[in-house]
Amino acid sequence: MAYGGDVPVEPPPTIWEFPSPARFHPRDDLIATGADLEPGTVLAAYRRGIFPMPVGGPRAPMAWFSPVRRGVLRPRELHVSRSLARSVRRFEIRVDTACAEVIDACADPRRPSGWIDAQIREAYLRLYELGWVHSVETWRDGRLVGGLYGVAIGGLFAGESMFHHETDASKVALVGLVRLLDDGIDRLIDTQWQTSHLASLGVTEVSRRRYLRLLPGLLELPDPDFERRHADVRISGRTPHRAQRQAPG
Repeated sequence: MAYGGDVPVEPPPTIWEFPSPARFHPRDDLIATGADLEPGTVLAAYRRGIFPMPVGGPRAPMAWFSPVRRGVLRPRELHVSRSLARSVRRFEIRVDTACAEVIDACADPRRPSGWIDAQIREAYLRLYELGWVHSVETWRDGRLVGGLYGVAIGGLFAGESMFHHETDASKVALVGLVRLLDDGIDRLIDTQWQTSHLASLGVTEVSRRRYLRLLPGLLELPDPDFERRHADVRISGRTPHRAQRQAPG
């Protein structure tokens, strides 16, 4: 990784101004179009509860979203079934060793509803080089078979996409991410939207208003130490305990 240290490199600030939450349409996830994907722009968006997603083809302006109902997961509230716990033992989990390959697998055009294009790939690899984007990878017999990637800012991990080439490989990557983030600090994984698949793993929904109220406190928390903790993830055989407390509403 190019930044070569434990602290991510802050890029030059964006020249763009995103709309304030007061201007968000109360029933529309889409809040703006345009701007660019410079590192400073993308980070400014995440710090405002916004993320980019291309719609309408390569020549269309970039779309920016802040979901009305946000999918979130507290690390200690991950649901690990008995079958998933068995699957964890079949794979090796690595961190930040194949970020480009993870993004490419997530962007595979054969996947239904694929949305990751060349400009998104470039943008997130630039953030990876600066230390803001991380990949959690599932390996078996020396082959990358699953993984996820996302943006880590303070106590927030904003998940972008995940993939699997073997059963449970993406779920095991999520288990690995939870191990990294379960460090005694009240962190939050943002999954953008909740799906039935994610709900089965413990992802719940919060309102946009609630998410935006949580965000400033999350951003003030210390960054997770991916450099120090990734070795523990690779060798640990434990799985996170299912918490009994409720996610924020």
